[in-house]
Amino acid sequence: MLEKMEEFDQEKVLEEFEALTKDAERVQRETLKKILEANESAEYLQSLGLNGRTDIESFTACVPLVTHQDLESYIQRIVDGDSSPILTGKPITTISLSSGTTQGKPKFIPFNDELMENTLQIYRTSFAFRNREFPLGNGRALQFLYSSKQFKTKGGLAAGTATTNVFRNSMFKKAMKAIQSISCSPDEVIFGSDFHQSLYCHLLCGLIFRDEVQFISSTFAHSILFAFRTFEQVWEELCNDIRTGVLSSRIDVPSTRTAMSKLLKPNPELADLIYKKCSSLSNWYGLIPELLPNAKYIYGIMTGSMEPYLKKLRHYAGGLPLLSADYGASEGWIGANVNPKLPPELATYAVLPNIGYFEFIPLGENIEDQDHNNIESSFLRMEPKPVGLTEVKIGEEYEVIVTNFAGLYRYRLGDVVKVIGFHNSTPEIKFVCRRNLLLTINIDKNTEKDLQLSVEEAGKLLSEEKLDVVDFSSHVDLSTDPGHYVIFWEISGEASQEVLKECCNCLDKSFVDAGYVSSRKVNAIGALELRVVRRGTFQKILDHYLGLGSAVSQFKTPRCVGPTNNLVLQILCANVVKSYFSTAF
Repeated sequence: MLEKMEEFDQEKVLEEFEALTKDAERVQRETLKKILEANESAEYLQSLGLNGRTDIESFTACVPLVTHQDLESYIQRIVDGDSSPILTGKPITTISLSSGTTQGKPKFIPFNDELMENTLQIYRTSFAFRNREFPLGNGRALQFLYSSKQFKTKGGLAAGTATTNVFRNSMFKKAMKAIQSISCSPDEVIFGSDFHQSLYCHLLCGLIFRDEVQFISSTFAHSILFAFRTFEQVWEELCNDIRTGVLSSRIDVPSTRTAMSKLLKPNPELADLIYKKCSSLSNWYGLIPELLPNAKYIYGIMTGSMEPYLKKLRHYAGGLPLLSADYGASEGWIGANVNPKLPPELATYAVLPNIGYFEFIPLGENIEDQDHNNIESSFLRMEPKPVGLTEVKIGEEYEVIVTNFAGLYRYRLGDVVKVIGFHNSTPEIKFVCRRNLLLTINIDKNTEKDLQLSVEEAGKLLSEEKLDVVDFSSHVDLSTDPGHYVIFWEISGEASQEVLKECCNCLDKSFVDAGYVSSRKVNAIGALELRVVRRGTFQKILDHYLGLGSAVSQFKTPRCVGPTNNLVLQILCANVVKSYFSTAF
């Protein structure tokens, strides 16, 4: 495996992918067999009476669908140091932490070498397709990577965010080298203990190596956007560092400072060039290609909760294409982006049939436009039986079920996807939303996607004023009678009272869910409230998660703040500067 990583053979990777996807059903059967044989001795599987059987029929008959909650007691024993075969045959030595932005607290998830290999397979596959369309020259990547610390659990296991576990793995660097993704920044910046200092240094490294930078990337689009918003604030200081060859005093982490001082040499010509370029830009439009003239594209996860950031990212990108990275979760990978030319809004992911065993629960009518008038029928309806990877239908929506190599069996990921087409016999899917992020008070059901569409619609009124929504979140306020939706907005500047009142009405009217509209009309749900928060509020939320040990590279703004996320709600409420109630109904 490692030997293979040394040399990257693009044609071979493409051929392997073609072979894998030709008969995805057979590969899925073999993959399940491999998982079950390797973990036959696991207490969890033994207790379910599989008795060594590895066929799909026995597996789905004996093993129940589960959520993380169902496995928590097993995972806790592993975390506490029980090395007997609990969920896997071989002991688990590393634990991943999910971002914790969905439920308010991170989940522990087993991580092992097989998941690492899956990660590298996904990276190689999508790189082969990407490089065919956008070939890279020799050079470097400006990668906004941040690795939080790994720590030891009570039982002595290494624990860190999924991204940290990948970045700190010895196979990662070799793999990145093979796919021409060598970071501009030294390890001391990526593994630096202070996020804000690391970000400043990433920007400085990008400028020092500006002619060599082939692409810009981060795990999530949010981190890339955040980096260039920060650049607007610190560009003159960066120019000064380059001009004098002396690193800003804001960098005081010793290892980071030492590593950067080795790279930084006085270069007044470069400083003048950057100063001139920045001074001549109109409202920072096209900043990225001006700074990094040989960059071919910008790469990161840009779908789902990242979509609201694309408009501003395109502003910085000028004409540079935005390419969406692959589809996975802390629990493991699912698919690779094999159509890199599609804009992120249309991105699809081809499921790799050998990295796990996948099932899909049909969601019947689209989750977003279910008939809420007949609320009882949804309780009476049994949940449909999951279907296999090759049995999904184009145009239908499904919830994803994962069985992986690290002890998760028939695990409900909570993601809703839509099947757009097939690559040979494996489906190409589009991420729709998280299933559990619902704004609901009465018979209304609004997903993250509904919230996003509503914010986009109301945001158009702001664009007319040359303003935009920096970030947003929501909350169901049941302290009033009737309960009502609260939308929190951080705005890029000062908007007039009239415009914000209009925005508030527009938000309310843009939730088109039948249950919401009918409840609003009879006042079973109160008037929507728009609360505008101070500039920098969402930065405070990011800092709050960093304080809990999250990695920036995994940070997603919580779009719906529920009762389990009390501290985030406090941050939002403490920073409200204006509040408006809708008069739309």
